[in-house]
Amino acid sequence: MTAVVDTPEAGPIEHALTERGWKLTHIFNTHHHGDHTGGNLELKKRHGLAIIGPRADAARIPGIDTQVGDGDTFQFGSAEVRVFDTPGHTRGHISFWVPGSKALFPGDTLFALGCGRLFEGDAKMMWSSLSKLIPLPDGTLVYCAHEYTQSNAKFAVTVDPHNAELAARKVAIDAARVNGLATVPSLLGLEKATNPFLRPFSEGIRTALGVPAGAEDWEAFRAVRQAKDKF
Repeated sequence: MTAVVDTPEAGPIEHALTERGWKLTHIFNTHHHGDHTGGNLELKKRHGLAIIGPRADAARIPGIDTQVGDGDTFQFGSAEVRVFDTPGHTRGHISFWVPGSKALFPGDTLFALGCGRLFEGDAKMMWSSLSKLIPLPDGTLVYCAHEYTQSNAKFAVTVDPHNAELAARKVAIDAARVNGLATVPSLLGLEKATNPFLRPFSEGIRTALGVPAGAEDWEAFRAVRQAKDKF
């Protein structure tokens, strides 16, 4: 059994399958955007595969076969896959966690040093979604959907300027990108320590953005998201 998480386009996926001699059997979709579902129907036609996607947004997932949602668990071969509803970027977004592989596939909910834009949800919704992922083990590998890490780092140091671990991470990210290296996956524990979107409780971040000490975490998260949207 072989799965791909989201299908921006069929070509590169087919190339990777051919290189490895693998047969694609499943697509796991996190949300409906075209850069995540664009290859669904072509790949399904070629491989006769099964598409698993969000119950809350099934009508917008091309070729969906199995609908899943918050709290659902299913077996993929010998692997247990757990599902979280993580709306905010879209209203029907989900994330897949494979505990046995220490792997999280959060789509556009969580990025390395970032989070997705709020196209269909609001800050309170997105903070609630991210709060479902924060308790996962620090050793979890975060396979986010986009390589936005360098630009996210440039923003992060402006709202969390006294975070030494973040500063060191930015140096490492810049060096990696200069050499054409990927920054994904990242460790969830590192995200918890350096990603401002997971740290709205931080006094330093609140001070940098003028968020009152008594504000709720989702309100401070909203300030971080608004600052990034204008960055």
